[in-house]
Amino acid sequence: MVKLDKKAAGQDNRTATQLVRGGLRRSQFKETSEAIFMNSGFVYDSAEEAAGRFKGENEGYIYSRYANPTISVFEDRMRLLEGAEAAMATASGMAAVNSALMSFVKAGDHVVAPKALFGSCLYIIEEVLPRFGVEVTLVNGTDLDQWKTALSKPTSAVFLETPSNPTLEIVDIAAVSELAHKVGARVIVDNVFATAIYQKPLELGADVVVYSATKHIDGQGRCLGGIVLGSEEFVEDYLFPYAKHTGPALSPFNAWNLVKGLETLELRVEKQTDNAEKIAEFLSQSSKVKRVIHPGRDDHPQAELAKKQMRRGSTLVSFELAGSQEETFAFLNKLSLVDISNNLGDAKSLITHPTTTTHSSVSDDLKAELGITNSLVRLSVGLENVDDLIADLGEALE
Repeated sequence: MVKLDKKAAGQDNRTATQLVRGGLRRSQFKETSEAIFMNSGFVYDSAEEAAGRFKGENEGYIYSRYANPTISVFEDRMRLLEGAEAAMATASGMAAVNSALMSFVKAGDHVVAPKALFGSCLYIIEEVLPRFGVEVTLVNGTDLDQWKTALSKPTSAVFLETPSNPTLEIVDIAAVSELAHKVGARVIVDNVFATAIYQKPLELGADVVVYSATKHIDGQGRCLGGIVLGSEEFVEDYLFPYAKHTGPALSPFNAWNLVKGLETLELRVEKQTDNAEKIAEFLSQSSKVKRVIHPGRDDHPQAELAKKQMRRGSTLVSFELAGSQEETFAFLNKLSLVDISNNLGDAKSLITHPTTTTHSSVSDDLKAELGITNSLVRLSVGLENVDDLIADLGEALE
């Protein structure tokens, strides 16, 4: 892992400046846009330098599976944005989730997580960890009493996402972190739906933050990527050695795409949220819609908590139609502007039917418990003209 001095990283507490200038490196050619270092390896001036590099006696790059200049720019820009001591990028969001957990959880440990998780995250918690002798407890993420009971014994890790996918449940990060730390647990928060623009888990007491950078950070449907952020101790002592030897490395080209995506992240997320709020209001007035879920609305079940820990709502709106699955499919198929896709956080508006796509692997009983019904859809609102989006949704509803 190559460290960057704070002056070179552009230490600045203004988000807009961090997103454009944070972690900036220039080669000897003094290019304006960040360079892409598409090489797999690096050369040394001498055998002694190579030996010293591997011993950690001198700083520099060794192999792009470990670290790469373009990837370092992305990691440091995200570190500054998140307010973290250290960061490590990965090939995808799920690689970030898996690495964050597997880098330190071991046989005999206890892990606690809410039931409301993305399907692949739930698979790691429910299926993968128990194979290695890890005890898992799932709770209702909005019920602090259940958290207290689950965290009444020594626990290694807490993993949660808030707002959750797809029902946008809000978990009290500060309260859960306080409970977790009392029993020695490290708190990992998937912050994809809120983004670092609206929510800072580390400031609320969490220890580690993970992202699928594929979503809002790229936000233009170009590439996969992920990142894990936390303390220098966690990244250097646990995460880096695990990732170095298991290989969930991010491509330098994808890292460059993500760096460029960060430059417009705040502008895009704010505009998408503006659109999402207007669409949520429109949907709430339709007789064809049974319920609308958006963290920025006063009728959200955890509206006060959302206001407490989030600066704004989200680019996501979930809503349940007053009809069957067949009628819901007919609505989706009638849309002409909004695309049917399981991705989110994109410049284009995307809609999906969670129970048959992103959460198809979740049991029917758990889906029913979480409110993921056959008529629930999740809309990721894009940058199109909001009147055009509302017209498309309205026509499909009719």
